[in-house]
Amino acid sequence: MGFKPNKRFRKKYDEIFRKNPEAANLFLLLCELADKKGQVIIRDEEELADLMVARFEDPEEYQL
Repeated sequence: MGFKPNKRFRKKYDEIFRKNPEAANLFLLLCELADKKGQVIIRDEEELADLMVARFEDPEEYQL
């Protein structure tokens, strides 16, 4: 089952996107990676950077 953003999430994403598009897309990526308890296990920042590159063609582009 994939991540389905609800209205509250989209509103928060839009708010963050207006201030910092890359941060909003990082927020989206972390939500997609989270388990049912909302936890994300990442070994280091380099792994997270690799996931950002793999997930987003342009990290500053609107993704919802």
